[in-house]
Amino acid sequence: MNRAATVNEVSNGQQQQPNKTKPSGKRINGLSSSVQDIAGLLLFCFSCFLSLTNTNLASYGSFEMVQEIATYLLDRTRIRPQCGIICGSGLGCLAEQLTDVDSFDYETIPHFPVSTVPGHVGRLVFGYLAGVPVLCMQGRFHYYEGYSLAKCSMPVRVMRLVGCTHLIATNAAGAINNNFHVGDIMLIKDHINLMGFAGNCPLLGPNDDRFGPRFLGMAKAYDPGMLQVAKDTAKHVPGLGSILREGVYCCVGGPNFETVAEGRLLSLLGVDAIGMSTVHEIITARHCGMTCFAFSLITNMCTMSYEEEEEHCHETFVDVGRQLEGRICELVTRVVGTIRSEANGRKKE
Repeated sequence: MNRAATVNEVSNGQQQQPNKTKPSGKRINGLSSSVQDIAGLLLFCFSCFLSLTNTNLASYGSFEMVQEIATYLLDRTRIRPQCGIICGSGLGCLAEQLTDVDSFDYETIPHFPVSTVPGHVGRLVFGYLAGVPVLCMQGRFHYYEGYSLAKCSMPVRVMRLVGCTHLIATNAAGAINNNFHVGDIMLIKDHINLMGFAGNCPLLGPNDDRFGPRFLGMAKAYDPGMLQVAKDTAKHVPGLGSILREGVYCCVGGPNFETVAEGRLLSLLGVDAIGMSTVHEIITARHCGMTCFAFSLITNMCTMSYEEEEEHCHETFVDVGRQLEGRICELVTRVVGTIRSEANGRKKE
């Protein structure tokens, strides 16, 4: 491609004729030839960058790669999970409730990322919860760790290929709804994909129909039936009803927390709690046809006024999870138990 010709097309919509080349240093359509060369080189480099980006999007997390990970795991355990569980900050206790476990450190799994956040153990645990075979992630991956959203949510596809039909995602979040309190559990009824507004999505790149369709609806991303089970559970678990909330979650990139103005803006949009995960995992799970349920542990109140002191401490967030271990585990156990009932119902049919 003639780089000078390309710049001329951008400049005035007309291609410079090859036989009318001007002497070096002369101005052509308002640009010197040296500037044209630089601009053309920049355009060429940018096109190469886009080509490399598209290649990375297409190659990472391919069906063959995910299948290789799934095969590696299934060859090393007899458990065939029906439900995947993602443990958020301070919620790794969920994996400790499993029985007959087989565990795999992330470092030992081919092609698997490594969690770098304190409070995230970095282990896949196969086992049984409420008699249901499950696969639990003790530690997830975040965009702010330097991973793409596709890489952050790739383990969800692994869950699907090892047999999971359901996903339960948990997270630690900050509340902007002033009716919430630290220690509340917010059932996520919907989310706002703020990163998606900027064009950042785990499904970017060529679609592989073996995972799911090119386009998918997200109007009922969070299963109403599982939400109702969680609400019913609150009636039977002492102390759970008083801290159970329902609301809209928003994912931001992090690792910095939101400004006062950003918090106020999200409040106007109807957001109740803000975190740095979950949304891209739910999108990926729905793309795979999985049934989804998620909740946030409210670990802090977002700073919504310039007069407030900003207090954010990751260790404190983890401590909140530890204080509520019993009720959180009971909630998840009862929700998982309904998956067994669904499976039994299908067998009878």
